[in-house]
Amino acid sequence: MPRFCVYLGSRDGRDPQFLETAREMGRELGRRGHSLVYGGARIGLMGALADATLAEGGEVIGVMPDHLVEREQAHRGLTELIRVRNMHERKASMATHADAFVVMPGGIGTLEEFFEIWTWHYLGLHDKPIGVLDSVGFYRPLLAFLDSTVEHGFLNARTRAELFDAAEPSELLDILEARLVEPA
Repeated sequence: MPRFCVYLGSRDGRDPQFLETAREMGRELGRRGHSLVYGGARIGLMGALADATLAEGGEVIGVMPDHLVEREQAHRGLTELIRVRNMHERKASMATHADAFVVMPGGIGTLEEFFEIWTWHYLGLHDKPIGVLDSVGFYRPLLAFLDSTVEHGFLNARTRAELFDAAEPSELLDILEARLVEPA
């Protein structure tokens, strides 16, 4: 059963479509028999994703630092909640437990996790596929910026091409699933 690590916001965002897309991603993961690895929160898009995955019978593994568990942000209904000491351990644990990565709308924490896991891929520390779910065009400006880094010679085209994107959860999961079975 492949495990998909999903990075996304602990807030709902202003557009209700963000919440619905998080729920749809969770439903798709559960229906396809995949496991979810995520930050372990019960709030925002994170909580909606976890609840939808669980509702479809999917396994959900949350990874959360002790200080956030103590602030009562942890989801108590998960298949497994892994407690770690700090954010560095959280990111390492999530990466270790994942077979692929999905980036959904979120704030600076989501962006930091995204760029770190993509950098690790670039450096050869893992060969797991990474996809950006461009719900409501949220990541359109960032994807265009990344394309411009290729044009300006700061990012090679191959590295950019190894970052997949799609507008719908089912489409992105199809792309990433295909990469899980193909040799890299």
